Amino acid sequence: METNLKTTQITPPARKDISERLSLKLPRLTRLQILVHIGAWIPLAVLIVDALNGNLTINPIQEAEKRSGNIAITLLIISLAVTPLNMLFKLPGLVKLNRPLGLYAYLYAAIHLTIFIWLDYGFDGGLLLEAVAEKPFIIVGLTSFVLLSALALTSFRSWMVRMGKNWKRLHRLVYLVNFLVVLHFAWASKGDLFKLQGDILRPLLAGAAVLLLLVLRLPAVRKRLAGTLKHLVPARAIKSRN
Repeated sequence: METNLKTTQITPPARKDISERLSLKLPRLTRLQILVHIGAWIPLAVLIVDALNGNLTINPIQEAEKRSGNIAITLLIISLAVTPLNMLFKLPGLVKLNRPLGLYAYLYAAIHLTIFIWLDYGFDGGLLLEAVAEKPFIIVGLTSFVLLSALALTSFRSWMVRMGKNWKRLHRLVYLVNFLVVLHFAWASKGDLFKLQGDILRPLLAGAAVLLLLVLRLPAVRKRLAGTLKHLVPARAIKSRN
């Protein structure tokens, strides 16, 4: 008996269905999102290259800690600016940048902490306890990292559905996190904020930026600024940016 072997071929509609399913799984990124992802990885690449080539000053560990911490707080402040900018200028595309910016800030904060615990103190519990006792700003930094970890882990859509209204309540801690991060940054810097001496410019700028962004989130301030912008910027110009 002869058996006829029939070869199955994927018809064009079936191929189209497969491509549609794949496109649903892989979100499309805008140019701005791509730029943000690339830009967020560049500082880490530069840090690694400088470390391998011995370009991290005389104290490479301290320089690596400083760089990773500066990048973390910068990204955190930028992520905090997303919502006020969207509210004022009606730029919905910025909202998609909120979570990746926050996660990248968390990544650099984790690198900052890892360098401190591993490279600086070699996972030595005794030395770490002594450092915490002598430098209280470490406690502030650890507290902000724990809170930031909770925000990062619950930033995904599945957690939004699972937590419901409690998700928004939890993520309001971002204000406290920013305050603690700026306090940690200012306290760790070699300067005196009260006497305006030493390295205080960057902590002051970071604190001013966070304070301004928090004020812009107040409903009364937001409405007043939105009304002012309507008179200064034509409505068509604002709509064309969407």
